[in-house]
Amino acid sequence: MDERRTGVVAGLAAYLLWGLFPLYFPLLEPAGGLEIVAHRVAWSLLFVGLLLTVLRGWSQVRAAFTDGRTLLVLSGAAVLIVINWLVFVFAVNSGHVVESSLGYFINPLVSVLLGVVVFRERLRRLQWVAVALAALAVVVLTVDYGHPPWIALALAGSFGLYGLMKKLVRVEAAPGLFVETALVFLPALVVIAVLEARGTAAFGHEGAGNAVLLALSGVATAVPLLLFAAAARRVPLSTVGLLQYVNPLMQLAIGVFVLGEPMPPARLVGFAIVWLALVVFTADTLRQARSTRRDAATPVPVGI
Repeated sequence: MDERRTGVVAGLAAYLLWGLFPLYFPLLEPAGGLEIVAHRVAWSLLFVGLLLTVLRGWSQVRAAFTDGRTLLVLSGAAVLIVINWLVFVFAVNSGHVVESSLGYFINPLVSVLLGVVVFRERLRRLQWVAVALAALAVVVLTVDYGHPPWIALALAGSFGLYGLMKKLVRVEAAPGLFVETALVFLPALVVIAVLEARGTAAFGHEGAGNAVLLALSGVATAVPLLLFAAAARRVPLSTVGLLQYVNPLMQLAIGVFVLGEPMPPARLVGFAIVWLALVVFTADTLRQARSTRRDAATPVPVGI
């Protein structure tokens, strides 16, 4: 299997696993959102630590901990990803899977806006059209919900900012995830200890199956991230950009057809506008990628 095909398979596997999360997290109940995220942090740290030992990848971890700027950026990334996890678990376990899917649909457009605000990037005309359509969709959905779609906006914003933080440092996926989880491990341990002291912890009190599933949340967290990193190294970003829609499409389908969440006409209109924005955005991205490849392949005349 060539590198490109390997990358596509890895990327598709990552997004398929993420897309199944709305079916996984309800299995962890009666554990609440805080307990689930705390165990997700703790077991991720253990799993990635073992993986780094096998791969002999501790040098990047040591380098990250000794570089002040990298440590500061990864601290911000750790806080953002924990917020993202908390919001997502709350959304899934409170019957808002459809709204969580919206967050991941609009995430690419939020990332584009962050590029404008933070890196002063200039958007092409069709990119502005896509952003304007996304803003219109948020207005339509605000009218439908009776309030802004806070869950979707929180997920898109936190994950977009997380991606921004990761762009500011050069750390591989496994060492980066280890450092991030290590930075929030102590608060996670405190949460687990407090819940245990209060007698409200599920881990160890709801049977072996529940305990195993909580422990496996660390594996479920790390594996898709590592697959995604493998894909990002092997395929063009335009391909990764197309694959990323697998996750919210699966979440939407699970929310509507498996969990029976409502999709009234006004909400469907809002989602349709988002999908139109993504079609415009994706078409522009692919056109630009083709143009870039064509320019790179054109021989440059050599002066005499």
